[in-house]
Amino acid sequence: MAVDLSRMEMVDDKTAEILRKKTPQERLKIAFDMWLSVRSSLENYLKETHPDWDEITIRKEILRRFGHGTP
Repeated sequence: MAVDLSRMEMVDDKTAEILRKKTPQERLKIAFDMWLSVRSSLENYLKETHPDWDEITIRKEILRRFGHGTP
C-alpha cells in the first residue's frame, strides 16, 4: 500500500522538541489517550447518526472503521 505524503500531517518543530523530552511511556500514554478520545468521538457520532443501532452494531462499526478505514 502506497502512502500519500500529501495527506500526511507532520509534527512541527516545537511539538517534536516537547515529545523528544518525554519518556517512551509518556509518549505511549499520549497516543493511547488520543486513541481513546477518537474512539469515544466515533462512538458518540454513530449513536447520534444511527439511533436505531444497538451496542453490538456500533462496536462492530467502530472495529470496521479502525481496522479497515472508512469508505
